[in-house]
Amino acid sequence: MRAIMTVIGPDRVGIIASVSALLASLNVNILDLSQTIMGGLFTMTLLVDTAMSERSFEDIRAALAGHGEREGLSIRIQREDTFAAMHRI
Repeated sequence: MRAIMTVIGPDRVGIIASVSALLASLNVNILDLSQTIMGGLFTMTLLVDTAMSERSFEDIRAALAGHGEREGLSIRIQREDTFAAMHRI
């Protein structure tokens, strides 16, 4: 299943590396990403594929949220179809 992720927090070295390593450990594939720094705030949006992960979507969500708490980041994930439905005009 494809999902949209956001990562937001104070800019520092290693954010992309730590998030990528966590996704790899969960066997979640990054399909696309965009990142920028806005006034010292790191922001990243990712399109990921969770189909190969042996973990449930809720387990993945919890792992990402826990990582975010430990790293001082807001990390959120939602199914692509939910994201599309919420942003349909």
